Amino acid sequence: MAEYDFDVLIIGAGPGGYVAAIRAAQLGLKTACVESRATLGGTCLNVGCIPSKAMLHASEYYDAAASGAMTKMGVEVSPTLNLDAMHGQRRDAVEQLTGGIEYLFKKNKVTWLKGLGSFVDAHTVKVGDATHTAKEVVIATGSSVTPLPGVEVDNEKGVVVDSTGALELPKVPKNMVVIGGGVIGLELGSVWRRLGASVTVVEFLDQILPGMDEDVRKEANKIFKKQGIEYKLSTKVTGVSVRGKTATLTLEPAAGGEEEALKADCVLVSIGRKPNTEGLGLENIGLETNKRGQIEVDGQFRTSVDGVRAIGDCVPGPMLAHKAEDEGIAVAEWIAGQTGIVNHDVIPSVVYTMPEIAGVGLTEEQAKEKAPSGAIKVGKLPMLANSRAKTNHEPDGFVKVISDAESDRVLGVWCIASVAGTMIAEAALAMEFGATSEDIAYTCHAHPTHSEALKEAAMAVQGKPIHM
Repeated sequence: MAEYDFDVLIIGAGPGGYVAAIRAAQLGLKTACVESRATLGGTCLNVGCIPSKAMLHASEYYDAAASGAMTKMGVEVSPTLNLDAMHGQRRDAVEQLTGGIEYLFKKNKVTWLKGLGSFVDAHTVKVGDATHTAKEVVIATGSSVTPLPGVEVDNEKGVVVDSTGALELPKVPKNMVVIGGGVIGLELGSVWRRLGASVTVVEFLDQILPGMDEDVRKEANKIFKKQGIEYKLSTKVTGVSVRGKTATLTLEPAAGGEEEALKADCVLVSIGRKPNTEGLGLENIGLETNKRGQIEVDGQFRTSVDGVRAIGDCVPGPMLAHKAEDEGIAVAEWIAGQTGIVNHDVIPSVVYTMPEIAGVGLTEEQAKEKAPSGAIKVGKLPMLANSRAKTNHEPDGFVKVISDAESDRVLGVWCIASVAGTMIAEAALAMEFGATSEDIAYTCHAHPTHSEALKEAAMAVQGKPIHM
């Protein structure tokens, strides 16, 4: 029997990798995790999910005070922006959470191999000048920003930046152009809009938030426009030139047409993310990626190479931290001889703007095509009819429940509300247990809460909402 240095070696310490490492160690496996960053947690904790939420939350406070929203509630303030302090609290949150993972590694006896990892063979990984062997190797290398051809990002100069650079801007730009109307662009664009920037979103498609329910996309467009974000939809960026501290974008209609120029003192390139599969030495083990650069896996996250598995952003599916975390737990359990479970049909997605946007399951458009009975029923309740939203002066948005017309089983839930990201957990849990809209409608919800809107939307599926 072959002798290995470790039972499991995981390449990457992002949400998928570090969770897989901790779970594997908990299950009694000798575990190592390869990570080249100075801190653990990957993109999410260091320059993604966590720091962006810290800035979103802080900017919401500032905007509430500066816009007069607090005055309406009898709180009169004259805010002064201290951007250095705002950045400071962001960095502090990151430091505490990444440090927490390092503590959990030590507690669970996970060996942190510092450096870049690459395959020598299917059971041997080189890290720096050393090689390490493992019975099972898990690729959890995550993803990185997709570059826009012909546009050079320089985060140090702060004129043309990606999502990492947009978190570190030393001052509020006067004019910001966001290239890409997806989740990351809208979140970071909203941060700087609240802090005083004039923000324009340029999107190649005819609507923002691709992949989300059509009602959600249209309503979000209206809400953000009301907040002051401008759009150039069905528009492509053909070039960006920088002169001093000013960028000039060259735009033209997506379908082709006359060019126009747009100037900005900050351009955020946010057109998506791509799997981190280059530099891993996959060619050394005969592992090929698909056309999108992803690694194909089976239900146990096994690749085509025996002893090598993969999870997270580098495999097909939504590039979401919580999806990677669930896969990290599952892959460790499969390796330990248990049954790892991830229901990829019930992965919630959230946009952390204000209001938040969240969804789980099928969009209405998808449900019409995939409903088991061939037909659907839809129930909707505007947040304007929700008492807690009313008292909190949060009237924007709605909750939408989509169910199969015959079985009434919930196929999808979509919502726009100040706490939509929290509300969607109930919908995901209901769908995980195969709930019907009637199950949600007849479940008592505390009053007054935003979640009552989900109950009433479920009641609306049955044609019996009370407050609408």
